[in-house]
Amino acid sequence: MMGCWMLNESVSVVLASTLAWARASAVCLNFNCMLILLPISRNLISFIRGASICCRGPWRRHLDKNLQFHKLVAYGIAINATIHTAAHLCNLERYHLSQSAEAAGLLAALSKLGDTTNESYINPIRTSHTNTTTELLSTIAGVTGLLISLALILIMTSSTEFIRQISYELFWYTHHMFIIFFISLSIHGAGRIVRGQTPESLLLHNVTFCRDHYAKWQAAAQCPVPQFSGKEPSAWKWVAGPVVLYACERVIRFWRFQQEVVITKVVSHPSGVLELHMKKRNFKMAPGQYVLLQCPSISSLEWHPFTLTSAPQEDFFSVHIRTAGDWTRALQKAFEAEGQAIKEPRSLPRLAVDGPFGAALTDVFHYPVSVCIAAGIGVTPFAALLKSIWYKSCESQTQLKLSKVYFYWICRDPSAFEWFADLLLSLETRMSEQGKTHLLSYHIFLTGWDENQAIHIALHWDENTDVITGLKQKTFYGRPNWNNEFRQIAYNHPSSSIGVFSCGPKALSKTIQRMCRVYSSADPRGVHFYYNKESF
Repeated sequence: MMGCWMLNESVSVVLASTLAWARASAVCLNFNCMLILLPISRNLISFIRGASICCRGPWRRHLDKNLQFHKLVAYGIAINATIHTAAHLCNLERYHLSQSAEAAGLLAALSKLGDTTNESYINPIRTSHTNTTTELLSTIAGVTGLLISLALILIMTSSTEFIRQISYELFWYTHHMFIIFFISLSIHGAGRIVRGQTPESLLLHNVTFCRDHYAKWQAAAQCPVPQFSGKEPSAWKWVAGPVVLYACERVIRFWRFQQEVVITKVVSHPSGVLELHMKKRNFKMAPGQYVLLQCPSISSLEWHPFTLTSAPQEDFFSVHIRTAGDWTRALQKAFEAEGQAIKEPRSLPRLAVDGPFGAALTDVFHYPVSVCIAAGIGVTPFAALLKSIWYKSCESQTQLKLSKVYFYWICRDPSAFEWFADLLLSLETRMSEQGKTHLLSYHIFLTGWDENQAIHIALHWDENTDVITGLKQKTFYGRPNWNNEFRQIAYNHPSSSIGVFSCGPKALSKTIQRMCRVYSSADPRGVHFYYNKESF
């Protein structure tokens, strides 16, 4: 990054192999910085997902891994930045040593160039008494390099899962130091500290002869005094396109921020879940998509992702927000929901909505059989899906490829079933009336209960309805045996492509992913499970 030039003989003599390390890592760093903004350009990802002609099957599943790719590129930036910094610190020390009294030969001759008029220097350290740290911090490369390093350290450390869970706000605000990072990166090489012999000077030299006769420079016609210069910075050329693209992304977000959002209903559920019903002009969505919400009265910068829980066929869109951090607690307090429709929307805090954006769950309808697995509040993406399945199944003109849905919900708190059980009960009743009970098979697992709850369940046991949910399907106690579940599904659909969609903790995700591999047939004509993970 400290200038980019050909590895000619002169500069190689002064800096040796560390220059190659610095330049190679700089190119890798520039390449990774070019990529880092692309996977978080949500509108771009949604556009590519919508272009079904060029994005089908496995390509769609790769798009769902955009955040994993973003993290992978970030690790690449961190590794290459470390190599680049270490290499240039070695280069700086070699510059300093070449000015010492012990330096001799061609190394000393090159380092002393620039002391007289009409000479250009190759060594930015002009005397052996120079303090290298002070000299470095007085250059553009030194100052911007320090800013890049500090910004990168803060961004990386605040991005750990531990920090995100404790303080999402800290993660959000420090991530915006990417602005400092990219500005510093773009001008990092402007100082042109690393210099090489100019092409014009190289043409005048017999390199082999002049290298061995450095004492005769200028005296010999074939060895005039070499001239040196640095090359223009090139990092900005790598990142200009993605930065402009991301800037357009933020302009679109600002435009959507200005659009009015009408809040039509607010419900506070006992399980600490806030339900918001909203309307917005020209808002179009698909099942499983998500939006970014901002509440300016809480924070004018923070945008938080939430899955849409309404179906496209409904005349509103809704989200269910679990109270799990400072921002969501402040939102719950700001709305002070009382479980009823709002009579005076103007008295409510203003909300801004960006989106909707595509997610893995939008591919559920592309499989003949789909398995949906949720844990805790991870059930929210499937609310819109189940509603949409019902609406589509009732439309006579719609021919669904999807013929069977297996739905699993694992939850530790019985009160969390409250709002979603109402939806399942409504679907259960409607499908029974329409004779379409075969379409949805659902299994609810309760993993946490105390002695009082166990006594209540035992005393109020009913053969027809479940004590906790009120559904005909009984609640299971404990965790599902995934081997048995996947084995049975594979047996029921021996030659099908089955989409598996998961939204929950990493441990669950890894288990489900492993089950998909284990129970997929090696025979191309057999059953195949395709894993999709919901992520924001």
